[in-house]
Amino acid sequence: MSVKLYAMTCGWLTGKMATFLPGGEGEIRVPVPTYLIDHPKGQVLFDSGLHEDVQFDPLGRLGFLTKVFKADFGPGEELRARLELLDVDVLKIRYLINSHLHFDHAGGNEQVRNAQLLLQRPEWIAAHEPDQMAANGYQLHDYDHGHDLKLVDGDHDVFGDGSVVCIPTYGHTPGHQSLKVQLDGGDVLLTGDACYLKQTLEELRLPKVVSDREEMLRSLEKIRYLQRAGARIFYGHDPDFWACVPQAPAEVKFF
Repeated sequence: MSVKLYAMTCGWLTGKMATFLPGGEGEIRVPVPTYLIDHPKGQVLFDSGLHEDVQFDPLGRLGFLTKVFKADFGPGEELRARLELLDVDVLKIRYLINSHLHFDHAGGNEQVRNAQLLLQRPEWIAAHEPDQMAANGYQLHDYDHGHDLKLVDGDHDVFGDGSVVCIPTYGHTPGHQSLKVQLDGGDVLLTGDACYLKQTLEELRLPKVVSDREEMLRSLEKIRYLQRAGARIFYGHDPDFWACVPQAPAEVKFF
């Protein structure tokens, strides 16, 4: 059974480099990635990008976050439109997996309303506790849409065949997860925000937004282990790496 992977840019965000890498200077413009995994038993979406309202009313949608990030997100870059390039109906996605529930990873969840939502249990709990919501920058309107919800604790084999596996990479948020996908040429690891940039992994330099530093360092060590075992690492917001990733409708091969 062959599994196919497609990468999609659903907008860009510009912010201070120091937000992503301590000591960094100036600004950095980073991609907002989403991924479609086409499995013989169903299609999986990993992260959903920004909400469409950001295209015409960023302040109304994002509020205080507009003081941190400037969004470059135009018509045709929303999730629904990107999937149309693959002749995929967003309403027929079987599983929606969020790495975590921040605005640039779960903002498009509303479009994927028929999918089962797979999350680490600590993420869902934190995203509904007022103190945790305030501390971690969660906003209910990004993710609380009445999905069929499946909460998992730890590793979760989505199809039971080892081809698509949720891997807990806590630290950026209380219940962050990454996704390991087995392609014909080998494994890739979609890190989400467990690893913003290549430098994050190489230098273990944690970003500004961290829920638990020790947990995040352990997650980075886990990512290093998987890399040594042969997995290709897809960094969450690295613009240099992203420039080398084929965009849908082209298929991502193991490279």
